[in-house]
Amino acid sequence: METAKIAKQMIGFQKTVFDNSFNAMAIVQDQTETMINNFIGQFPGVTEDTKKQMDETSAYTKKARDDFKKAVDQGYAQFEKMLDQK
Repeated sequence: METAKIAKQMIGFQKTVFDNSFNAMAIVQDQTETMINNFIGQFPGVTEDTKKQMDETSAYTKKARDDFKKAVDQGYAQFEKMLDQK
């Protein structure tokens, strides 16, 4: 059973690394979005339709990012469940 314990520790470490990397990436993406919105907002030629499309794109990107995170978290949970059964 020592092998299962080591495997669980390795999975825990990998999940922590993923979570930290994912959170850092999300912060960078959110800050970049804010910067671009502020930059684009200063141009007088940008229409409300363009701003609306940019907001929709940002929302879609965030949803895809959240869906990816959920899928990875479910994978880790299933793997841990599998290790618990053995």
